[in-house]
Amino acid sequence: MGVSAVVWALTVTVLVGLAMFDYLAHVRHAHVPTLREAALWSALFIGLAILFGIGVVIVGGTTMGVEYFACYLSNQALSVDNLFIFLVVLGVFAVPRVAQQKVLLYGVMVALVARTAFIFVGAALISVFDWAFYLFAAVLLITAGNLLRPSESAGHTADAVVIRAARRFLRTSDRYHRDRLFTIENGKPVLTPMLLVMVALAGTDLLFAFDSIPALFGLSRNVYVVFSATALSLLGLRQLYFLIDGLLDRLIYLPYGLAVILGFIGVKLMLQALHENNIPFINHGNPVPVADVSTGLSLVVITVILVVTTAASLLSSRGRAQHAVARARRHAYEYLDLNCDTDPAERERTYNQLLAEERQIDALPPKYRARIRHQDELTELLERAHRAHDAHNRG
Repeated sequence: MGVSAVVWALTVTVLVGLAMFDYLAHVRHAHVPTLREAALWSALFIGLAILFGIGVVIVGGTTMGVEYFACYLSNQALSVDNLFIFLVVLGVFAVPRVAQQKVLLYGVMVALVARTAFIFVGAALISVFDWAFYLFAAVLLITAGNLLRPSESAGHTADAVVIRAARRFLRTSDRYHRDRLFTIENGKPVLTPMLLVMVALAGTDLLFAFDSIPALFGLSRNVYVVFSATALSLLGLRQLYFLIDGLLDRLIYLPYGLAVILGFIGVKLMLQALHENNIPFINHGNPVPVADVSTGLSLVVITVILVVTTAASLLSSRGRAQHAVARARRHAYEYLDLNCDTDPAERERTYNQLLAEERQIDALPPKYRARIRHQDELTELLERAHRAHDAHNRG
């Protein structure tokens, strides 16, 4: 695996310590993180990942360091795509903003455990079966093709069999109680919807592990590098969500960029498999003379694709329209989540933000308004927020 057991033990200890610190310092006491708080902690975790990469370069050499940064950047990009699904799940279950930190931390921890398991399974496949790289390449190419054909299926995450089963067989409440898993109704303890949200996030995390791990093994065969890059990118994911969740719906071209990245790594894996081939029915079991794509070139390609697709998304008129709709939906949910003890200034600030987003939606060209998904649901949500505001003022 390239490093000693002592280094593995120290790395795991530090990662567990970071996760515990994240929980004790931020998640244990439910609150909505400010933009400044999210930015500071996102910068901290990204800075730690960069410092770790510098340490890899110093101790392990330039090649190992380039592999680490390529894996970290790729996993960070794929994790942003994971945030899209988190956003859908939180929206489907209407999770209160104040409870989202605990849900997301749980999702991140499940993702880390699932991907760690897949890393070791993948490493075992590579060491035992000669055809593993062909399999990984095929998985990446198929996933890339699916990303190029966006569907509405992500919006139906809550309809998964496991969710329906949980609703049927578990005693659950329809109401949240801040970030608690249990509440009391009619004198009996019942589960809040938080558990169902966590089950949904766990299911999506397992699906995302299937494409992220083959992609990382396409950039490095060093299990320690793949694991550390995965862990450090995931640990900063919760803070990153609160930093960019207002922009997620604006990154309309990011899925296409990720498709190109996965396709590129898939082709790289296929070329690597052919270059080292010993499968009997391929070229009589002899290596195939093909081009070799270096990890350094891969890092450059990944960086350029992410920069181009992000810039194109932020400059897109369709992206700005989608962004306005997403923010209006978010501010409506935020207003409906406010309780009677909320500071009046905070209540008016949230409501004024909602009004500003509604004005932006009304100002959209007809072709963009016609593309708004679930228009009836959005209209009903905004009307509920207005009725709640009127009722509060009358009270």
